[in-house]
Formats: sequence, structure tokens, C-alpha cells
Amino acid sequence: MARKKGRLTQEVNAGSMADIAFLLLIFFLVTTTIASDKGILNILPPKQDPNQPPPEILLNERNIFNILVNANDQLLVEGEYLDNTEKLSEDIKDFILNFGAPDEEAVALYNSLPASLRNRAKRDPASSDHPMAGGAVVSIKTNRGTSYERYLEVLDQVKRAYFEIYAERVGLSADQYRALTGRTPAERELQERGKEGIPMAISIAEPDKIGGN
Repeated sequence: MARKKGRLTQEVNAGSMADIAFLLLIFFLVTTTIASDKGILNILPPKQDPNQPPPEILLNERNIFNILVNANDQLLVEGEYLDNTEKLSEDIKDFILNFGAPDEEAVALYNSLPASLRNRAKRDPASSDHPMAGGAVVSIKTNRGTSYERYLEVLDQVKRAYFEIYAERVGLSADQYRALTGRTPAERELQERGKEGIPMAISIAEPDKIGGN
């Protein structure tokens, strides 16, 4: 009777596979770029002491440029309805640079501006006094039903107006000015010279409830 030959069992070296899997894991961790949402870069005010009431800031109505966005994403700018935001930044620049009632310091600021910006000064007594602190504030008020896209569109137009003013003061385009990182002394000097005396005064009011105008 023939004798059965014993079969040899082949074993798989699991240790080497574990090493390979570990190396692959390290490779993907090192080479993979993890996306992170930056959100909107806004400088928030310092936290108020709950035991102290917030300071009262008295502003004349003519020094506030009002932008209202309702639940249907419709715009009410200075009491007038707008179909789009195409001319919004230009209207804001006219408001900021109105110089309706400048004091001595504001007159010095006006004289330091390039001619292209001085020519925007309409000196309308019903509009902003000057672009310095407390003289011109852009107020944005939305509704809880306002779309995030519409809010960003309006905010971008407001910031665009300021950046175009800053850029023109230092002989740059708005895109070139916004690209300044401030990492070098030369870039910081351009940023500070552009903004000197003209703070980006944007007030974002608490939204109304859904259904309001």
C-alpha cells in the first residue's frame, strides 16, 4: 500500500507585511495635504468686562453709511434699493472721502492725499465729515434669512473700497496692496502709509429675525 507523503504547510511572514503597512501609513501622513477652512479674517474687539457697561460712541447720522440686506438678499443702501453691488464700492469711496466738515487734522489729511482722491471730496454737508476715526463708518445689517454668499459679497465690496483708497495712496493697484504680507519692513511701510489716518471703520450689526426687511 502506497504511503501518503506529508504536505508541507507554507507560512506567510506577517511581520514583513506589517512593516510595509506601517511605512505606507507614514508615507501618506507625510505627503497628504489636509485642507483647513480659514473662514473670514476679521479682527474682533476685546472681550468686555461684564461688570462694566460698554462705552457709548456717539455718531452723527450723516457719518454712517447704512447698508441693509433683507431675507430675500435685497439691498437697501442709504434708503435706496439696489439691484446689485456693482457700484457699491464707488459709492462707499465717495462717502469716505466726502470731507463735509473736516477739522484741522482732517484738512492736513486731505492735503496729503493724491489729486485723484482729493477730487472725490464733494464736501456734502449731509454726508460724512471726514474719513478719520469717528468721521465715517460703514454699517452692514443683515437678516437671519440673508444668504451667506450675499453677506460676503457686500462685505467684500466694502473692503474693496478701503483697499482701493489705500492702494491709490501708495501707487499700487488694489490687488497689489491686498497681496502685501507685511513680512518685510518695506511692505509694512506701504501698508501703514496706505491706511494712515483712514481706519477701516466697518460696523456689522446684529441680524434681524427672519421675515424682517
